[in-house]
Amino acid sequence: MDLKPMMQNVNNVTEFIFFGLTQNAELEKICFVVFLFFYLIIVLGNLLIVVTIIFSSRLNSPMYFFLSYLSFVDICYSSVTAPKMIADFLTEKKTISFIGCITQLFGVHFFGCTEIFILTVMAYDRYIAICKPLHYTTIMTKQVCGQMMAASWVGGLMHSLVQTLITTQLPFCGPNEIDHYFCDVHPLLKLACTDTYVVGIIVVANSGMIALGCFIILVVSYIVILVSLRSRSSEGRRKALSTCASHITVVILFFGPCTYTYIRPSSNFSEDKTVAVFYTVITPMLNPLIYTLRNEEVKNAMRKLWRRKVTSSEKTKM
Repeated sequence: MDLKPMMQNVNNVTEFIFFGLTQNAELEKICFVVFLFFYLIIVLGNLLIVVTIIFSSRLNSPMYFFLSYLSFVDICYSSVTAPKMIADFLTEKKTISFIGCITQLFGVHFFGCTEIFILTVMAYDRYIAICKPLHYTTIMTKQVCGQMMAASWVGGLMHSLVQTLITTQLPFCGPNEIDHYFCDVHPLLKLACTDTYVVGIIVVANSGMIALGCFIILVVSYIVILVSLRSRSSEGRRKALSTCASHITVVILFFGPCTYTYIRPSSNFSEDKTVAVFYTVITPMLNPLIYTLRNEEVKNAMRKLWRRKVTSSEKTKM
């Protein structure tokens, strides 16, 4: 999508300046090391899950199909903001071009919203698996899973297009300092040279209601699951809860900060950027640990994949 024609004659701002997470020079050096480490864990951890699921014949259920895409989206989502934030820790003036800012805004909402929909789809998968186990294979077919995944990507794209188009229609005539570490809608609305009250309501309705609506669906689905588990044996309850625990943990870590940020008009950007670290960096970093440490199937598949790699390398040497 070419944004240049859309942005001509509506603003005279060519770049924005980030305040970043901190303006303390010594603290920035520490943050550089810490967040670089976090980002490496995000990329390597999620990539390991994707590779394991692709090359393991045992991890072929819908749950792992969705998990592989969740890990892929986590890599993309963090890569939109983390590399720029990490590089800015080493620079005194943290700038981003107007085009780069809009591109970053689009990426954040595209991958963020897609992740929300994937987590919701994963909850539906767990609901069918636990509440309707006899019909699971007939309901969650490969075709249905593919359609759900496609709908998640399309939903994320539509949401992001709305946010991006709204923002690019705003006039920016001077102020260009953003109290954040990436371009988001709320900080940009504050810089617009026009009344953004109505636009702010649309943004909250678009972002906040998607996050809140999906979160409510997730809560309801797990309430139904918990109620249905009352009739199971203690062993059956333990196994069912074990498969859901990882997903519930990720949902809380991601939806809590995300809903808090987008369900209301933002007024404290220093607070918002701290909260944003949780859903752009911390949650994507913890996802691989949460899903592997509590899942024996994934751990066993990783061990077998590693042994296969070691064995093949030894044969190559011979």
